[in-house]
Amino acid sequence: MPHIDVQHVTYSLPDGRVLLDDVSFRVGDGAVAALVGANGSGKSTLMKFVSDEWQPHEGSIVCSGSVAVMPQFIGHMTNGTVRDLLLTVAPERIRKAAKEMIDTELLMMDDDNEVNSVRYAQAISDWAEVGGYDIEVVWDVCTMAAMGQEFTKVEYRDVGTLSGGEQKRLVLEALFRGPDEILLLDEPDNYLDVPGKRWLENKLRESSKTVLLISHDRELLASAATHIVAVELGAAGNTVWVHGGSFRTFHEARVDRFARLEELKLRWDEKHQQLKDLVQTLKVKATFNDGMSSRYRAACTRLEKFEKAGPPQAIPIEQNVKMRLKGGRTGKRTVVCEQLELTNLTKAFDEEIWFGERIAVLGGNGTGKSHFLRLLALGGSDPEVEHRPVGDLVIEPVKHSGSAKLGARVTPGWFAQTHVRPDLQGKTLLEILHRGDDRRDGMPQEPAARALDRYELAYASEQKFDTLSGGQQARFQILLLELSGCTLLLLDEPTDNLDLASADALQKGLDGFEGTVVAVTHDRWFADSFDRFVIFSADGTVFSSDEPVWQGRG
Repeated sequence: MPHIDVQHVTYSLPDGRVLLDDVSFRVGDGAVAALVGANGSGKSTLMKFVSDEWQPHEGSIVCSGSVAVMPQFIGHMTNGTVRDLLLTVAPERIRKAAKEMIDTELLMMDDDNEVNSVRYAQAISDWAEVGGYDIEVVWDVCTMAAMGQEFTKVEYRDVGTLSGGEQKRLVLEALFRGPDEILLLDEPDNYLDVPGKRWLENKLRESSKTVLLISHDRELLASAATHIVAVELGAAGNTVWVHGGSFRTFHEARVDRFARLEELKLRWDEKHQQLKDLVQTLKVKATFNDGMSSRYRAACTRLEKFEKAGPPQAIPIEQNVKMRLKGGRTGKRTVVCEQLELTNLTKAFDEEIWFGERIAVLGGNGTGKSHFLRLLALGGSDPEVEHRPVGDLVIEPVKHSGSAKLGARVTPGWFAQTHVRPDLQGKTLLEILHRGDDRRDGMPQEPAARALDRYELAYASEQKFDTLSGGQQARFQILLLELSGCTLLLLDEPTDNLDLASADALQKGLDGFEGTVVAVTHDRWFADSFDRFVIFSADGTVFSSDEPVWQGRG
């Protein structure tokens, strides 16, 4: 009966602020629990506690089964081999035996003396004893499913040659087929294309394993989660509320709960005031009538007990991200592509994007979607001065033939999926806003602080960009686009790291944007808000559709 039991966990940050306050929840045998909440609210911290990587300051966590962890970095691993990648999610006994095998092999290469030979023979024996050869059989099934090749043919392949989606799929295959009974998955759907997401949803529904996952994919949450563990913001520390139903009913249940808490608080305040008024009245009467003294003392006791019991649970703090994307008028035709061919990715295609359109670019991993967006971010094939990218960001050129041209007064603003921004590295948020760039005026401290506050980043104003969480970096990139005056938004997977409230705020911000939006996305919930779809197919063809068409790489 594998389960996760979190009881009364409290944790404070190094600066003394309470991050998690008396958090308790349980994930039962075979359940799929989704941990949701604002960026920076403590979701990943809770995951580290459950995995025993960190220890809370108070409380206890019990996992009644073996635990396997998918860390968040899976998907952008660049060092090591496919074998190394699979070892990161293997049981500890396997990892230790593998390390000893590698160490002794290196010793044998330097000096194959008797001592080293004996140690190497022992390492091979230990590898067999802990199940190393058995897990290689499992890995063979995983590489065939995820990569279409046998493990022996790809085990020493450089993991950096795999796409983020391939890395994620390979690791998820290993976890679902592995021996561990409890899975902790931090953003398992990031980098997966939609067929990959649907595969993951099916695995979550079919698996008998107990799963605790963090995800911002609203469609995946609605399809696969059996209940929602919501980390809610509080002035005295964040708490947890468990919704024992689908994500599709989560928001409605949460609104109802907030209404109940507000009603309870209102009643408590009324009762509190009544008791205080009674005490004050009896105090005055007791001054003139000794017979009222006992009633006055009794009223004081009632008030003291009432206040000691305390008010009902405070209403959680609501996120209030306000994205005021502005834009501006441009020529009628924003983008014109004629016989555009992205080298080794697509066949030649024609496409026109008109002012005001909301275009979602869909397709499998590796089909050229991000390259297309990057080409537009560069200003197209032969950019005019007005079409050059905003800011100091250096964008890698895109090999292509044919042409992609931007229309009059079109200024592209690019949101990078990987959040790799060398132009922002080592700078605080206030410093970036204060300095400005070639498209964005510098801001005095007070307006800059107000802008950060609208994006709920005021508390991180003195942090350097590269120290922010993925969600915070995403919000800040969108703020820079808002301030840059761009009229063509080019968004590469903008919702990947945004929490649920920020993703909703982005959709509302795009509704009010006067300009054109082109977004690469695998977020089905987000894509539903777009007007038209440009599909990058696995066979290299590119076509337009009025309905979303979700395809894999082939």
